[in-house]
Amino acid sequence: MGAQLRVYRRRMRSVKATKKITKAMELISASRILKAQQRVAASSPYSDELTNAVTAVATFSNTNHPLTTPSDSPRRAAVLVIAADRGMAGAYSNAAIKEADLLLTAIRERGLATEAYLVGRKAVNFYRFRGRAIAGSWTGFSDNPTYAHAKEVSESLIRAFAANSQEETHGVDELHIVYTEFKSMITQLPVSTQLLPLEIDQSTKPSGLLPMYEFEPGAGEVLSSLLPRFVEARVFNAMLQSAASEHAARRRAMKSATDNADELIKSLTRLANAARQAEITQEISEIVGGADALASASAGSE
Repeated sequence: MGAQLRVYRRRMRSVKATKKITKAMELISASRILKAQQRVAASSPYSDELTNAVTAVATFSNTNHPLTTPSDSPRRAAVLVIAADRGMAGAYSNAAIKEADLLLTAIRERGLATEAYLVGRKAVNFYRFRGRAIAGSWTGFSDNPTYAHAKEVSESLIRAFAANSQEETHGVDELHIVYTEFKSMITQLPVSTQLLPLEIDQSTKPSGLLPMYEFEPGAGEVLSSLLPRFVEARVFNAMLQSAASEHAARRRAMKSATDNADELIKSLTRLANAARQAEITQEISEIVGGADALASASAGSE
């Protein structure tokens, strides 16, 4: 009984130590979510308005530009996958990687070759373990991205897309991005969207009076200037959405782990108390048995 009691107490100490870690990570993630949400809210208007401006050019002008005009015979597509650098965030990274696999499969079914650009160690390790080709990778900033990080990633994507417009064999005709959209503290959804060429949804065109855009020196030149800024803004917003989602997923996962540790500690405490009670009962029984034996021996000697 004593050995079993020591086992229970050792397990309780181990679980309590783990609980301290999970509780600390939960509090850290909770403190960072608000700042991540504020950054998402601050970056979204610029990204949305820039997209609206590009959409206006594509819809109400006859300009033929790679930013808005699909290739007649696409050959290759690039997919940017945004995941986490660290684990302990539930199914956050796995959901994004799974969404990327579905997108890559759909692109290959169209007869296009694919190139993977990865953000986050989880995605990089996933591809390396399976021996998959990686066109570009970036790590170390998934939970706190800056505009400089987005610009670095965007430059590689724009370089690949511009190479195709120059009829180079290693260019890409399409750019797609897979990230996790932050809906709320409870809901974060992996989504995939086509970055370039810009998709124009005919069903969502605004009605009524439209903004009057004037382009100088011309729509084509303006689109060429907007291309890097458009990609950078969309990639940066996707990174911020993913960072907020990562913090929310990690807070939820760590809260669940902390709650499970509490339940396990309660269960081990009950088992330890039962083992201690059984040990005390056994000791009392041994004492009573010994006393009875001594009394019997004394009566026999008389």
